[in-house]
Amino acid sequence: MTRFAEWCTEVTVGCTAPHSHTMMTADASKFDASVAIVADVMPDHFLPSSRLAEMFARLQRHEVAELIQNRLPESAQLKSGDLGEVLCTTFVREKTPFMLGIKRLQFKDHRNMSMRGDDMLGFNLNPVTGKLTVLKAESKSNAAMPASTVATARKALSGFAELPSPHSMGFVADRLLDLADKPLRDAIDDAQLKKSLKPTDITHMLFAFTGNDTTKLLQANLSGYTGGATQHYVGLRVPEHQTFIKAVFTAVGA
Repeated sequence: MTRFAEWCTEVTVGCTAPHSHTMMTADASKFDASVAIVADVMPDHFLPSSRLAEMFARLQRHEVAELIQNRLPESAQLKSGDLGEVLCTTFVREKTPFMLGIKRLQFKDHRNMSMRGDDMLGFNLNPVTGKLTVLKAESKSNAAMPASTVATARKALSGFAELPSPHSMGFVADRLLDLADKPLRDAIDDAQLKKSLKPTDITHMLFAFTGNDTTKLLQANLSGYTGGATQHYVGLRVPEHQTFIKAVFTAVGA
């Protein structure tokens, strides 16, 4: 995992319950360590762990690195967006109960294409009641994030009447192929067929990976939300945003 606590300071920003607002700032003195930690988790977000294990068992390390490199985006913009999505996904898995789902970037049509649909969906399935709750996340990455980008994320989260898009829900269900994933797959299918999900079953996450301090920007946007879903706004500030992205992808390629 990304182990944010090892290279970030975390502050909870005051807001009205049940909503929450978390700001994390990277420690500049731990830059190299943070790059190594993040680079270590990146391959598993682009290739299944079973596939990586098979590659390492059969190929030399530099050959595996080359195959991984062929999965990674080439443009600076796509690298920024994909890394933001990885950081958002790992934050959800580390810090929330929504630990079920897929790593969406493993299913990209092409390394240099963006994916459609919700940036990230996480799921929690109550083992006793079988009740499904869903986290719908939008991840944005900018060296200096403007208010318009936050507004775009807010619009996406509130789309489809606050719920995950049917396309995104079906995309996840269709890729839950292991026998152990059947309960979640069935729950997603049932939720769509019965239209049983309500905004109160949904948590929205707006994840901002930036070089600038977005505390006030996120707080202002969050304060204007009037819908029925629980909100969790997260800001991750890495002052050397562009350098960090380049260093992570270089480390993965190596």
